Amino acid sequence: MAGTRHADDGFRRWARTVLAHRFGGVGARHDAGRAREVYQSSTMGALLDGIYDGEVTIGELLTHGDFGLGTFNELDGEMVILDGVCHHLRADGSVQVAATTDRTPFAAVAHFTPDITIPVTAPATRAEATAVIDTNLRSENLIYGIRITGTFSSVRTRTVRKQTAPYPPLTEATAGQAETDFRDVTGTLAGFRMPAYEQGVSVAGYHLHFVDDARSHGGHALAFRLVAGTMQICTFTDLHLSLPASGPFLDADLTSTNLSERIHQTEGG
Repeated sequence: MAGTRHADDGFRRWARTVLAHRFGGVGARHDAGRAREVYQSSTMGALLDGIYDGEVTIGELLTHGDFGLGTFNELDGEMVILDGVCHHLRADGSVQVAATTDRTPFAAVAHFTPDITIPVTAPATRAEATAVIDTNLRSENLIYGIRITGTFSSVRTRTVRKQTAPYPPLTEATAGQAETDFRDVTGTLAGFRMPAYEQGVSVAGYHLHFVDDARSHGGHALAFRLVAGTMQICTFTDLHLSLPASGPFLDADLTSTNLSERIHQTEGG
């Protein structure tokens, strides 16, 4: 009976996700001026399973958006895309502009035009800042791009280390992640707030990466305290999911019943 319940729950999650991808933005598609799409390569579930090599190049990725996040092949650090520039943040602390020929196993990008800008004039933790954003959302069932820019009294980040084949699952790979605490820094948090039904396809809830104003340091944001700045929200109604057509993705078992627990373990926050 327990196995049947897990199978039924998995089918329901899959069905909700497929229906959302197929029908979620129908109204917006009829109005070209309102149509907004997030382009995503592969899935978070595949990344959890240790599928760290993809075929999508950074050059191709940037044709789909000027804003986003992800990682690089071999799980070589963190990616943050701002104003059309893809930054490669490595575990050794170095940052450089990614080559257009670099490839990614997982990334999400979009064209970012804010619908809402919220000034921040009093200090706010991650929990407090995201709570304010939540009160300004049209619906919890849509996708939102989030850009938070300003002065931070603290930002705690992690940066995954480059892996070698055979690759371990993400829960093991992130156990050796490099963590850094920034103090009194100006910079930008960029990422997405995904609906709960996207868990496993994406990261449900908030997924944010940080880079400082000098574009010299950053990583996956685990915690922060914003002193002053702005929070911008962009609403998206479409998700273009590009799945690998070859390689280990085709044989991977992506039906894990503890996705939320594993994602929380790897993503933190």
